[in-house]
Amino acid sequence: MVEKFCIPETHNRFKINKLHFSNENLAKVAYNFIKVGEPHEGEVGDFILEWIKPSEFIEVYTSGSTGKAKKIKVRKEHMINSALATGKFFELPAGSTALMCLPAKFIAGKMMLVRAMVLGWEIDLVPPTSNPLDNLYKTYDFCAMTPFQLDNSISRLHLIKKLIVGGGAVSPKLQEIVQGLNTKVYETFGMTETVSHMAAKKLNTKKNKKKPVPFKVMPNVLISKDNRGCLIINAPNISDEEIVTNDIVEILTYKKFLWKGRYDNVVNSGGIKLNPEDIESKLSGVIDGRFFLIGMPDDALGEKLVLFIEADFSEELLVKLQEKVQSVKKLGKFEVPKKIYLIAKFEETPNGKIHRKNTLRSRIK
Repeated sequence: MVEKFCIPETHNRFKINKLHFSNENLAKVAYNFIKVGEPHEGEVGDFILEWIKPSEFIEVYTSGSTGKAKKIKVRKEHMINSALATGKFFELPAGSTALMCLPAKFIAGKMMLVRAMVLGWEIDLVPPTSNPLDNLYKTYDFCAMTPFQLDNSISRLHLIKKLIVGGGAVSPKLQEIVQGLNTKVYETFGMTETVSHMAAKKLNTKKNKKKPVPFKVMPNVLISKDNRGCLIINAPNISDEEIVTNDIVEILTYKKFLWKGRYDNVVNSGGIKLNPEDIESKLSGVIDGRFFLIGMPDDALGEKLVLFIEADFSEELLVKLQEKVQSVKKLGKFEVPKKIYLIAKFEETPNGKIHRKNTLRSRIK
């Protein structure tokens, strides 16, 4: 007989939209959100009902950034452990105020709610728009955003004391923008399988900017590499199994690592292995807006490196971009893209990440 999982009572300091709810009346607020709330509140209500069920697991979807999004089961116990680790790592005690501006249907949004209930935060809900701080005047201790939301919220970021950014790599240009801000901005590293983030690095640091800032792992997380150079995560508090990733890393210490890119994005061009994410960081200073590099089939090279830029096509713009790319002195001989494509709108995953392979397929059909 499977033992039912008992959800711990919500912290006595926990509030959602200024009101405290115990386990006993969480169902009422959930049904209210579903029946009369805004769409984002309805998603919160759906999750709360799942959370208070006497089951060990929550079903969540992976991001689908490197393939089809799939449904996996995550232990509620692991979600609680992850919340406790976050509170300790970022020093966010009971009574901290938090803003939730991510959709509750994905793990990042679900974990904001779990942190609030477990740690005793006072959390406010706003729609998960591209500019979530618009029309807000209250200051918050903590918030989680995507890079796109951060980019659209710079002018009002003084309202957030500590911000974590996930769901995609933060571009060097955006990292430069946050320097000098009073808000402590952290880029996080993780995936659905690690119950949101398992490592983080501060972006606006006063340390030597010429040296890349490493990710630091959360409490009770061990890291290593496989023979491909990809990260292996051993974290029994948040995963029953060792997680072998496709993330190429350089491990500096038992607690710190540098992220190099995705193994499944590596381009083998004429026997030369190229890391798109590394080259993208070199191009970020000359290209505005979203872009990415990817390998395209080529008879002579096997794969050729091509550049996709999200922009309406014009011959004039294409020529200017080609000149800008050619002017980047940091690019090695083989790192210069063989061709540039201007695409009006990139294909995206369900949670808004760029889907590189689908965008490529839509172009070469």
